[in-house]
Amino acid sequence: MQSFISVPFKTETHHGFSSINGVAKFSSAGVVLEFESKLLGLIGGGVKEVQIRKEEILDIKFRKGIFKRGSKIEIRTKTMSKLAELPSNDGKLTLKLARDDFERGREAVAQLQKELLEHEATLPPAHTPVSSLFAEDAEDETKLLDKEKV
Repeated sequence: MQSFISVPFKTETHHGFSSINGVAKFSSAGVVLEFESKLLGLIGGGVKEVQIRKEEILDIKFRKGIFKRGSKIEIRTKTMSKLAELPSNDGKLTLKLARDDFERGREAVAQLQKELLEHEATLPPAHTPVSSLFAEDAEDETKLLDKEKV
């Protein structure tokens, strides 16, 4: 049984010098991108594979476009170092989808969003600062020690 959803995509690097074609594989563990970059659409740079674990994903959105045209998936990561490995623009990775891949893309994003919410629910609560443990009026209840007893 296949445990991931494959979605073909296209994207560009800065200023459109390189076009990128690839496949994004969405699973409960995160996203695996397999892609090939071509400089000016002619010179290939070989196939690369980059994994984005669900712990590294800040958010993921599906943008519908108009009449299923121009649909895209936007992924933002928690760290910029992960984006350095990817063809990203403006701090996010944008995967442009063909019209035929509209439903597959929407389903993949919905599944991963559900996985991210479930993962966040299992995390322990955020660290509570020590200063918030002590109320401001706590000093009023403090008793002074008798000097004779000490």
